[in-house]
Amino acid sequence: MLSLNPVTSFDSFSESEIVEHARRALDVLEKVLDENPGFLRILGDRRLLESVRAQEEWLKRFDTLVVVGIGGSGLGNIAIKESLRPSGWNHFSKDERGGWLRVYVLDNVDPDAVASVLDEIDLKSTVFNVISKSGGTTETLANYLIVRGLLEIYGLDPRDHLIFTTDPDKGLLRKLALEEDIRTLEIPPEVGGRFSVLTPVGMLAALALGLTPELFHEGGLKMLEICRKADWKENPALQIALSHYLHYLKGRNVSVMMAYSSRLLSLADWYRQLWAESLGKRFTKDGRKVEVGQTPVKALGAVDQHSQLQLYNEGPDDKIITFLRLKRFSREVVIPRVHEDLDAFGYLRGHMLSNLLKTELLGTLISLVENGRPVLLVDFDTLDEHHLGMFFVLYELATAVMGELLNVNAYDQPGVERGKRVTKALMGERELAGEKEKIIAELKKYGLWEERE
Repeated sequence: MLSLNPVTSFDSFSESEIVEHARRALDVLEKVLDENPGFLRILGDRRLLESVRAQEEWLKRFDTLVVVGIGGSGLGNIAIKESLRPSGWNHFSKDERGGWLRVYVLDNVDPDAVASVLDEIDLKSTVFNVISKSGGTTETLANYLIVRGLLEIYGLDPRDHLIFTTDPDKGLLRKLALEEDIRTLEIPPEVGGRFSVLTPVGMLAALALGLTPELFHEGGLKMLEICRKADWKENPALQIALSHYLHYLKGRNVSVMMAYSSRLLSLADWYRQLWAESLGKRFTKDGRKVEVGQTPVKALGAVDQHSQLQLYNEGPDDKIITFLRLKRFSREVVIPRVHEDLDAFGYLRGHMLSNLLKTELLGTLISLVENGRPVLLVDFDTLDEHHLGMFFVLYELATAVMGELLNVNAYDQPGVERGKRVTKALMGERELAGEKEKIIAELKKYGLWEERE
């Protein structure tokens, strides 16, 4: 089971204060559930799951899947792979992988990173999943063109090596797929990118990794059932949203997610986008200027005990901290009984490393509690598709509730759009030619523009 322990996250509030806000949070939750947003509506969707399953035999023809996408199209895939497959997965032999595929994610346009992935793959045995709901994401299109160019240079038929995951009806990728008979999977129009991990966006990579998409949805449905409880003390989505909201009202505008497992760290990356892009808004739904939002920060235990913990314990009291704990690790390492003559090593000899890491978590947690810092704990009994599906839905639902409490639209991202438009103008988008010179003049004021060939 995936479980939440609120630890001290409500300790600094009076019972009446909690009850007052809990009533509102419950009303908000009921509103979200009544609206049945897309990320909930897709859970257990047989047609969606069957569309992914239909690619299974085709995928098995390949050795490698490369996901071409950014933001929600990349982070969910990374979280699935890094959580549920060993860190060396892409370097295992095909037999060691049980016949399943290596999976890479091209989620940036950093030439060093892109080239390093392309260096590692054999185009002939690689399939590329190009993901963009709009079909017009600049970074995704750039990497698609690079991939497409390589396929043509090596005389490979793009139809044999490409699949587009995009809007069912519109956008450039959909247009190309129809014109060139390229395989497609659909992103439901009502599901935004950062909420899309349980759609084909994440489920095709899960299938390629030898995982079971249906189990992710079963876990999501189980969490949805749990989060229908009317008692906030038994409802983890309400507890997450309510605690973060109460602390935000008290000036704690930073939300730290600290994973005590390297396999869980990518979940904090996925959470950062979800929380930041959904809740960081200038205007309320009714148009009032508010500039709200909590800044999400990721940390890794025990590493960041030696880089961030001093700040969390004795710095500004502006944070609420969530620990992610894995109760059972997939491997164990024993600290050997050496240096028997030195008492200084006595407390370590013979212990499992997992025991030390779990104890480090408790030590960090207690230090924060003693310093009056609010703490929550999310426990994974084990790490598998079911539990990961529970986690995704828990935080998607908590984010939707938090958005309602803040009275902002949790499903748009207007603050991202201007940067996209400037990029397209500077890169030579013809429709934006009128803006280009004005933007360049602004950049020159700060010495930030270099003429390009």
